[in-house]
This record gives sequence, structure tokens and C-alpha cells, in this order.
Amino acid sequence: MKIGAKTLAFALILIFTLSACSSAAVAVSGVAEENPPKEESQMAKTGDDSMEGEERVSDTAEEQMALENELDELMEDKGEGEMASSETDTKDEEGSMGEDAAMVDQPAFFSAQLVNASTGERFTIDELKGKVILVETLAMWCSNCFKQQSQVKALHEVVGDRQDFISLGLDIDPNENLADLKGYVDSNGFDWLYAVTPVEVAREIGQLYGNQFLNPPSTPMFIIDRHGQVHPLPFGIKSAGQLEEALQPFLNEG
Repeated sequence: MKIGAKTLAFALILIFTLSACSSAAVAVSGVAEENPPKEESQMAKTGDDSMEGEERVSDTAEEQMALENELDELMEDKGEGEMASSETDTKDEEGSMGEDAAMVDQPAFFSAQLVNASTGERFTIDELKGKVILVETLAMWCSNCFKQQSQVKALHEVVGDRQDFISLGLDIDPNENLADLKGYVDSNGFDWLYAVTPVEVAREIGQLYGNQFLNPPSTPMFIIDRHGQVHPLPFGIKSAGQLEEALQPFLNEG
């Protein structure tokens, strides 16, 4: 009987011990399920963050590429606009320079009213544009002027009757008048244009080409070509041949 009691007591202790171990195992398992290892959790979180980071990087790269493409298009449009604007500005500038040059090259006295000593008709040098004009500034009292005009008369005989060539004598002596000038040209057979020069015209000629053009004995002369450009000739009496040689390039241009 004593042996049976001991055996029973041992069996009870063993059963209690096994039961306690089983409960502890279950508890540990539950805790393990509720609290997974930190390392695995951190790895999972890191993986998720990495994927989200990659998605954000991808989105940022796409946005940057789109912005760069848009910027390139804007720069291209701006460049084309600037080129077009530059071309327009250049053309406007060239046109403006051309107009300014034309205004500078054409003296104001071209538009001054002159009176034909022979007929009394009014005219301007502007109205003669397209023709070659030989101009002499003179005075009726000047003997050198008379000699020079005799050479001009001989020149007309050589050149002949040309509709694109005109000689013009400008009397620059303020003391001489239109009636006396008419008598002078008629008596000497000088059958080309003559006019008494207005004071403002004489002043401008002196300013543009030098005061010697207001000194009749130096026999000043200049050529106005078909485009309205003025070409002064050397001072001193010039023969008909010398005048023809100076005029020929401008006459041939027509």
C-alpha cells in the first residue's frame, strides 16, 4: 500500500508538470504570434519603404523629364521668336538707315524754287532727277566764268541734243538780277538753264562743298548724277573734252 501511494503522488506531480509546460508553451506561442521578431518586422518595413522610395524616385524622374521637355519647347519657341524679331528689327533698321542716308545724300537746295532766266518758268533740281546735270556757279562780271561757259557751249555741240543731259548756270552774285541774267545768256547764245541763286541755296552750297564754290573766278562746277549724288569737279577752267570725259561715266549709266 505504501508503494501505491508514492506511485500515485509521483504520477500526479508528473501530470501537473506536463500541464504547466504545455500552458507555458501555448503562452509563448501566442506571444510570438502577437509580437513577431523585430528583425523580420523591420525588414518588411524597410522593404515597403524602399518600394515607396523607388516609386517616389520614379515619379520625380518622370516629372523632371516632363519639365525639361516643356522648358526645351519654351526655349525653342523663344529662340524662334527672337530670331524672327531680330530679322524684323534688322530689316527695319536697314530700311531706316536707307531712308536716313537718302535724306542726308540729297541736299535741301534740290527742292528750292528756281526761275528759268530765259522763260520765267519755275523749276527745282528735284524735278530734273534721272538726268545728268552739269552745274556751274558763276557771276556775269567774271571773265573766267565766260571762258568756262564757252567750253560748256562747245561741249553741247559735241554731246548733241540729249534729253538726259542738262547744263545749269547758277548766278551766285546777290547784286545781279534775273532780267540782267536773261540779257547775258541771250546775247552770248548760252541756250541752257540759268537761274539767279537764292541766298539760302548759295549758303548751303558753300557749307556742303566749300566756300570756293562761292568764288566765281575759280570756275567751280559739279555733276549731279541720275541718282541725285553730287560729284564736285576740279577748280580752274576745264575744256570741253575734259568735261565730256568727266560726264561720260554718268551718261553711259543711262
